[in-house]
Amino acid sequence: MNYDNFIHSPLVDRAEGNTDPDDKTDPIDLNRTDRETDPGDKTGPIDLSRTTEIRIERETYLDADARGLTLSELLETPEYDPSPAECPLDAFERQLALAGIRLGGKQATTVDQFYQKAPALMPEFVMREIKKGQAMRPELKTLIANSTTVANNRYTPFHIDTASGERLSLRPIGEASDIPQILVTEQNHTITVPEYGLGLKASYRALRYRTTAQFRVLLWYIGFKLQTDKLAMIVDCLLNGDGNDNPAEVINADASGTLAYDDLISLWAEFDPFEMNTLVCHVNNLKTILTMDEFKDPLAGYRFQSKGKLFSPLGAGLVRCDNVPTDLVIGLDSRFAVEEVITQPLTVEYDKIIEQRFEEAVISESVAYARVIREAAVVLDTVYA
Repeated sequence: MNYDNFIHSPLVDRAEGNTDPDDKTDPIDLNRTDRETDPGDKTGPIDLSRTTEIRIERETYLDADARGLTLSELLETPEYDPSPAECPLDAFERQLALAGIRLGGKQATTVDQFYQKAPALMPEFVMREIKKGQAMRPELKTLIANSTTVANNRYTPFHIDTASGERLSLRPIGEASDIPQILVTEQNHTITVPEYGLGLKASYRALRYRTTAQFRVLLWYIGFKLQTDKLAMIVDCLLNGDGNDNPAEVINADASGTLAYDDLISLWAEFDPFEMNTLVCHVNNLKTILTMDEFKDPLAGYRFQSKGKLFSPLGAGLVRCDNVPTDLVIGLDSRFAVEEVITQPLTVEYDKIIEQRFEEAVISESVAYARVIREAAVVLDTVYA
């Protein structure tokens, strides 16, 4: 049972008195821990007794900031309201349930009602829904080797010297013989992790009578758009490097102005000892690849037509990014090509949102991308002189 299912359940209707007049059953106290649960429900009971003791205020957000936590993470700490095992709701969702916030259905809570019931919960609600929107663009995670949070907005990537394959080769060693070494140093130039911001410019009057179901779709789009912009940042890092003279190597297609199956084979062959597991390209090249005779597999066509799922040419996943120039196709081994560096995770200006000043609220995040191993990405140029 997730939060949406719980808040629309008969349990909550009876607790709030929204029952049929002919229903003679007694109201249910949501704070009881000894209530009976559905035998078919494998989740544990929902205990709101500790939830009722917590008052979310601006100072609670300040406490979370001081600890480097989100409000949701803070509420799960031992001194607040940690979630019992098998509880279907997390600590923040229990706060929403206690306030009677409904995110859908015929009686969905409006933004105005949300502020009347629990204004201090709105900033965390906004951030959680934006994160859900970010999760709707899962391609980003398939392009990065790892994501690291650092304390400084200046970051120095490390450099792995792969110039001599012999030095890295595994071989028997004897007494007084040289041991194979991997030389790891810092790059010559640091990268700046900039802060990116997006203003939620909407008057409270325009939002107050919208339901939370409508409002959360707007927040999903914001998160989705943020992830889309990050894809463009990754493409720029692959094509131009991170400032340490490490752009991806470029090879040419067999004939300028064309993209053929043989060109993809040539691109695939460049990955040794790596594996080309991802292709990133503009939609024009994506359509060319999708219509190649060599890839017209009936099963692949069925998956694309029924679910919109792209096939994997040469075992590589296809990612559309229209920020890639139309004459280029990027191949990479996403396990080793790019890393994500974060100095400030996604944040919202909670004080302004609590005060209903949406037109001034800024959603921000500090993120940058750096190359890990240069040879793990290769670019195919289909138009050249």
